[in-house]
Parts: sequence; C-alpha cells; structure tokens
Amino acid sequence: MRPRGDISQAELDLSNKMRLLWEQHVAWTRMTIISMVEGLADVDLVTKRLLRNPEDFKDALIPYYGVEKASMFAKLLTEHLVIAAQLVDAALHHNSEEVAILEKKWYANADEIAEYLNSINPYWSEEEFREMLHVHLMLTECEAIARIDREFAKDIALYDRIELQALEMSDAMTSGIVRQFPNRF
Repeated sequence: MRPRGDISQAELDLSNKMRLLWEQHVAWTRMTIISMVEGLADVDLVTKRLLRNPEDFKDALIPYYGVEKASMFAKLLTEHLVIAAQLVDAALHHNSEEVAILEKKWYANADEIAEYLNSINPYWSEEEFREMLHVHLMLTECEAIARIDREFAKDIALYDRIELQALEMSDAMTSGIVRQFPNRF
C-alpha cells in the first residue's frame, strides 16, 4: 500500500507493523483459547507462537525506545498473556475462586501496561490506554466464556469486536510514536 499525500512512507510502515502485531496478538490469543477449550493437540505450539508476540512488539519498539524500555513492555505483555491462559484454564476447571483472583491480577496488569506506556510516551494517555485495555480484557474474557459454553455464534461476533478494538489500540500506538518522534516521519 502506498501512502496518502498526508502521511509519509515511514508512518505508513509503522502503522502497518503495529496493526499486524495487534492483529497477531488477538488472532493467536483466539487460537490459543480454542486449542485450550477444545483440548487440541496443537495447544503447546499455538501458545508458543502467541508468546512470540511480545518479543515481536519489543523488536518493533526498540528503534524508538531502546532495548530496556521495549523489553519492559514485552515483559508486561507476556504477563498479560500468561494470566489470560491461566484464566481460561481456571474457567475450564470451573474454579470460580481462582477465576476471580486471576481477573483482578489481569486488570492490574492492564493498568500497569497503561501506566508504563504513558511513562515512555506522553502521547499515550494512561487513561485512554487503561480504558482500551480494559475493554480488550472484557471482550477476550467474554470470547473465552462463549467458547467454553459452546455459544459459537456469540464467540465469533465477539472476535469481530475484538479485532476492531485491537486496531484502535494499534492506531493509538502509531499516533503516539509519530507525535513523539515527528522528525522520523
């Protein structure tokens, strides 16, 4: 895709990269949920691929924030994914006490991610990212529950919403980077 007249090729490239990473984040999360819930033989391989996503984000952020800051984001995002898998497992085993504990931990991690993003980029609003991440978690949890309950039409409809919401997060990240480093775009 060639850039419009009002954005540079560098901005378009960054946008495409961020969109790809967020699309992969939600797609591999979905595939992991399905593999876990359905007891598929590929669950370990799918989970391993999902856990590559934070490293891919790290690689994309290093040119702007350096290894240390990009690695911290990858660490927080990895925690987000690990908690999500634990949450699905607890739900599968009907362990409502563990589900409640993990939900609190998951939302606290989202708050930590939002706070961290704002600390490295003033154009990434902590409040806006917290809200986007909370919506992301709520939708993902509903998606997993729908899959567990075998409500497949609802599961698919939720994924459509998750995908659109992930693109919003992607665009917010791109916009923040472009605003913080305008001389690079």
